[in-house]
Amino acid sequence: MADASARSVAARSAQRSLADFWASLAPSVSAGGKKSAPMSNAKIDAVAEDFEAFFVSMMTESMMSGIKTDGPFGGGQGEKVFRSILVQEYGKEAASQGNFGIADAVRQQLLKMQEMQEK
Repeated sequence: MADASARSVAARSAQRSLADFWASLAPSVSAGGKKSAPMSNAKIDAVAEDFEAFFVSMMTESMMSGIKTDGPFGGGQGEKVFRSILVQEYGKEAASQGNFGIADAVRQQLLKMQEMQEK
């Protein structure tokens, strides 16, 4: 029962994180092909790295979902509560290393979208 509630909390957190990510793009990517203010290269880099961090966090969360926190050396309830924070930090650190290449692909796509809007 506790595992199911922890998964539902993680799912809601993931949905909020994804919504926050897309909201951060809202000023620069508009619906309906309308032109909007172009993003700076620094903003594009930050958004691309944030997306990679989010992706790696969700992947790590999925991998860690089967690990039980009970036992003589387990973290118990405290580990359950703070696991999502730990997973987010793992994602941020992995994204800052740039070993996945997801940020590069996102950066290229954002630049293409921006070029298409300028035409």
